[in-house]
This record gives sequence, C-alpha cells and structure tokens, in this order.
Amino acid sequence: MLAAFIGGAAAIGGYKLFERNQTGSTISEKQNLYFANNPLKVSSAGTADFTQAAAAVAPGVVHIKTTYAAKGGSRGSSPFDMFDDFFGGGGRQMQRQPRAASGSGVIISEDGYIVTNNHVVENAEKVEVILTDKRKVEAKVIGRDPNTDLALIKVNATGLPVVKMGNSDNVQVGEWVLAVGFPLDLNTTVTAGIVSAKNRSIGIIGREQQGNEITEEEYREYQRTGKRPDRPANTSIESFIQTDAAINPGNSGGALVNANGELVGINSAIASQSGYNQGYGFAIPVNLARKVVDDFMKYGSVKRGYLGVSFPTPENEEDVLKEKGLKPSDINGIYVIDAVKDGGAAAAGIKAGDIIKKVDGVAVHDAPDLQEKIGRLNPGDKVKLTISRDGSIKDYTVTLKGDPNAGLIASNTTKSVEVSKLGATFVPATPAQKSKYGVSSGVVVSSVTTGKAFDNIGVEKGLIITKVNGQPVNSVADVQKALPQTRNNMIYMSGVNPDGGTFSFSFPAL
Repeated sequence: MLAAFIGGAAAIGGYKLFERNQTGSTISEKQNLYFANNPLKVSSAGTADFTQAAAAVAPGVVHIKTTYAAKGGSRGSSPFDMFDDFFGGGGRQMQRQPRAASGSGVIISEDGYIVTNNHVVENAEKVEVILTDKRKVEAKVIGRDPNTDLALIKVNATGLPVVKMGNSDNVQVGEWVLAVGFPLDLNTTVTAGIVSAKNRSIGIIGREQQGNEITEEEYREYQRTGKRPDRPANTSIESFIQTDAAINPGNSGGALVNANGELVGINSAIASQSGYNQGYGFAIPVNLARKVVDDFMKYGSVKRGYLGVSFPTPENEEDVLKEKGLKPSDINGIYVIDAVKDGGAAAAGIKAGDIIKKVDGVAVHDAPDLQEKIGRLNPGDKVKLTISRDGSIKDYTVTLKGDPNAGLIASNTTKSVEVSKLGATFVPATPAQKSKYGVSSGVVVSSVTTGKAFDNIGVEKGLIITKVNGQPVNSVADVQKALPQTRNNMIYMSGVNPDGGTFSFSFPAL
C-alpha cells in the first residue's frame, strides 16, 4: 500500500510538472514547446526559393482592424474659438463617424498571443483580428510600449498557427528577407528583399521626446556651466533592421522573416517621400520584441534597465568630438558626454569622456546598437561594459537602474518644462499666485510654440491651468499623467486668466 501511494503521488506530481511545461509561462517556452512538436520544413538560408518560408509564415500573420471614437465638440464656455472654426463648428455640436484603421500582427503562441506595433492599436476603442481562415475575433490589448513601438494583444482562440521567432543578432546585411502583412487593405501579401542595414535610427519613435542624445546647443551650455540638461530622458529605442522589401501602409506590425521562415523583425516604418513604398522599410529586431512581450505577460508592463549616460546625436557628433581633439574614426564606439548623477553607469565609475567599446563582450559601434542591447535587460541586471579611457581598456560592471524620467521630472519643479504634445512649457504656480486667484492647484503656461497644439487653439502665456481632464495639476508630471485620461477622446482643461476670469476648453486628444 505504501509503495502504491508513493507511486501514485510521483505520477501525479510528474503529470503536473509536464502539464506546467506544456503550458509555458513565457513566449520563449511556448515557442520551444510548439516547434518541438511542429518543426519547420523550409529551405536553407540563402536560397532564392521562398515558397516554403512564405507558406510557413503566412498563416501566422493576421489582419488587425481598429476602431476609434467619433470626435465631437461644442463652443459653449470656451474662449478659444479658432479650433472649432478650423473644423467648421459654427457654434453647433459636431458629431463625427467612428474612425477606422488597419495593420498587421504576428501570432507568437497557439493560445492567441499576437505581437504588433503600438501605433496600430494605440487609443483604439475596438481591436478586431481577422485570421487567415477569415474568422473575425475581438482582441484584448495586453500591453503597449511607445518606447519601442511594440504592443501585445490576445484573442480568445486556441490551436492557432505560430510564426517561429529567430535570432535577430544573427541577421546579416545582404541576407534575403520576406515582409509578410496586409498592406493597403489587401489580403496576405509577401514581398522579398535583402537586409540593407542594421541598428538604424530614423528618429520616428522618439520624435516627440527630448532625448538623452544631447543637442549642439545643450552641449555648448553644458561646456560653459558643467550642468547637464535638466529634462526628461528619451527612453525610446530605435535600432531598426532596414530592408528594401516592399513595405506599405498596413504592413505595420507584420512579419519580417528570413529564408528559414523565422521571425527576425516586426515591420514598423517606411522611409518614403510619398508615404508609400519608394525607399526602405524598418523592422524592430525580434530579440527586443521577445523581451517586451515576455514583460507584458509577466508584469503587465515593460521593466527596462537604463545605463544613465548621454551621448552625441549623429548630427553633432563630429563637432563634439572635434572640440575634444578626436575624430569619429578615432572612437570606434560610443563617446560618453555625461554620466547621470546617481545612475548605474556613474555608480560603476564611468564618466564623461569614456568610450564604450563593448557590451558583455560584444562590440558596439553606435548609440542605437547600445540602446537595443541594454533595452533587452531589466532594472537590477548587471552588464559588463568595456571602456576605453585615456588609451587604456578596462571592464566595468554596471547595475542597471529603473526609468530615469520619474526622478528627472519630479526634481524639475522650479524650472520651465516642455510638454511636447501640447507645444507649451509650464512652471508650477507659486503659493502667492494660488492665493491671489483663489485656487488650490495650477501650472502656469510659460511659453507656447508656434504651430503646435496650444498655439493653434489660441492659448497664450500666463494662463494658469488648474485642472486637466478633471484632475488637479500642480506640476508638469501631473499634466502628463492626466493627459491620457480623456473623455470621449477629448482633452478638457480649465483654470484662470491673468485678469482673474475663469475659462474652460476642450480639444481632440493628440
């Protein structure tokens, strides 16, 4: 009886362990299990015959259709009429039909996880996935990461075809690749090309952020005062795989695969004068995507580690180095302009003037390459940096820190800080101002950028904004936190004028 009991317990325990392994808790585990039972049967890399690779991948690439709320507005108490006039309000309530858009996605597990671009599903009220068997299934957004332009969605379905994740580090310039997706609302479309370049940054993700790449003006000020620019760090990561495979609107979120039928990138952007295929396409490396989607599944958000260093932009690198008596050819790495106080790099002993040569023993040649490698790691992870300093090479072990923006924004309470989406800078209202106007909260508009949102609707310097979307605001951080909390996709603001009069206005979410 004892032997039977022990044997039964061992059998149950073994089954539960097997069952847990069958389920898998990360995308990597799910992929390993799936392809152990469903091996790819495709031709070797380098062949000009892509039929097997296309046949293996196409069923796992889906069409994504999104619906957005209709936008509306009315005049009423708003003193800012220009915006309504621009849209033909004429004092009447404006009703608009729901807007729609489409993109692509890649099935990465048979139980319904799909990776796509953040910009494909951002702010969507409804996300619908059309599978290759023509089934239409509503999807739930699991997580979005604007910093990499990646998103993870899930449909309630099982037994789905899966695209195998490859290794984007092994991608070579000149290698054949296929782009698979739903361009221009067409059915599944496969195009072929080669990898034109790697680690490409085109500024599309971080365009609205003030970067940790220091501009020329900021560098001059840094040289004069020794004080680093006090602004939110740019946490975007751009290290695209560039390809000449034809990519058009609708391909966003689709698959870039090698000739083995393995996913090496998520198509994200095109460089074109017309907005259609005339140039190059850009894909997010799958090794970065794997980390992002695994974080979504484990934590619901991305946990990313940061080095805490600043470096020149590609545009001003030559001038910055020239002042140091250096040439880009002398560097063969990434020149450190500054190490953020209390950041991981500074704590490890890295300082301005150092040159980062390797990350964990792998050579890095430019900032996008460095950012992509660090972007795969978590806060608390340790990374070995090989540094060149005064002609000597030394290894430093850096413990990565968390998101630097929280501290930078919170510490910047007495200076004017820009909110790029609004095209304005703000400073917190002083206690004297709050007392004068009888308000308990407020930020003062300290400048307005011509041609941006506030300028377009007539907002002027000096206004005190007390609430954004119904939330009291006392700092730039409060404004940024409240902006996404829209009602009917409209942003609402209220406050007081310099003459003491009150105001309120609304405009479509940006």
